[in-house]
Amino acid sequence: MSRKKAPVIPEFMQAVVYRGIQDLRLETLPVPSIQRGEILVQVAACGVCPTDIKKIQQGTLPGPRVYGHETAGTIVQVGDAVQGFRVGERVGLHHHVPCLKCHYCLHRAFAQCETYRRTGITAGFEPAGGGYAEYVRVMDFCLPGVVRIPRQNSFQEGAMLEPVNTVLKGIEMLPLLPNDVVLVAGAGPIGLLFIQLLTLRGIQVIATDLLPTRRERAVAAGARHVLDGARPDLVDELRRLSSGRGLDAAVVCVPVDAVVSQSQAALRGGGTVLLFAHTVRGKTAPMDLGVICVDEKTLAGSYSADFTLQRQVARLVFSRKLDVRPLITHTFPLARTAEAVALAASPLPDSLKIIVENTHTPSHTNGSAE
Repeated sequence: MSRKKAPVIPEFMQAVVYRGIQDLRLETLPVPSIQRGEILVQVAACGVCPTDIKKIQQGTLPGPRVYGHETAGTIVQVGDAVQGFRVGERVGLHHHVPCLKCHYCLHRAFAQCETYRRTGITAGFEPAGGGYAEYVRVMDFCLPGVVRIPRQNSFQEGAMLEPVNTVLKGIEMLPLLPNDVVLVAGAGPIGLLFIQLLTLRGIQVIATDLLPTRRERAVAAGARHVLDGARPDLVDELRRLSSGRGLDAAVVCVPVDAVVSQSQAALRGGGTVLLFAHTVRGKTAPMDLGVICVDEKTLAGSYSADFTLQRQVARLVFSRKLDVRPLITHTFPLARTAEAVALAASPLPDSLKIIVENTHTPSHTNGSAE
């Protein structure tokens, strides 16, 4: 297998550096140097994830860092000790890869694994994903997370592998049978992925959202019923639409405590509420513990991806059985990453998934901001 380096790798590159709360700056950094067991990837596309938004807006980690972890690009350099990859391959990256051997991994709690908690992709400074840059270094322990992108698929589809994985992981946690009724609360990009994947499994989905445009999207994604999340009789209507029995499960894709309470109230005995957006520690909410115990209602959380689902995710996305392309509504060039983050944090009625592109190829997505 060829070990030759790309013909031209510059000494310096452009990167968007996080310097503090709400402080993103386009700066010139050295192109990362790789070690023998690593690869260098020229970034083509990187999605804007709510996790990065939280870090940028709340300053949960100190700067300087280069964020962005839903990354796809082209391998331009391969370390001498690397097997199985070559220069020129188009790939999607995963910045967290578990050890698969520790106590947490044996319990499939991959996001709690110490190896998984290490970020293995960087554009400089403390590793933080690095996708908002022209080049990223992929460390050796993250190479098992590299996925080749087929010729017929785009870099944008490659950048969507990680968010699709997180959604599929959440669904795998739910004890569902065909024709069960599940609420998806929030029809943003993640909620729409939940709707599509649940529908593919024969689940009847009820979706809620405050925005009419997103409710329309939920219908197109396959939701059986779509409701305004603000309606005062929401719990009663959810019970009515689930044959009076109550929901088999609810997926809460918005960080709103009242939605959790509504979901619990509309749940049947033995059902499950899955929290997917409550990622800020330290927040508390009242809860009737007796209902959880006596009615055997489960309150569960799902965070990050499941490494063992990657092949299944790649088949779904690259076959377009799960077509992620309609979810991508806006693209921004690297120099306007701060605008991309701001739009993702405060979406417009017509905005869903936001992608930062690092290519001179014209964008073909709707609503391109280039």
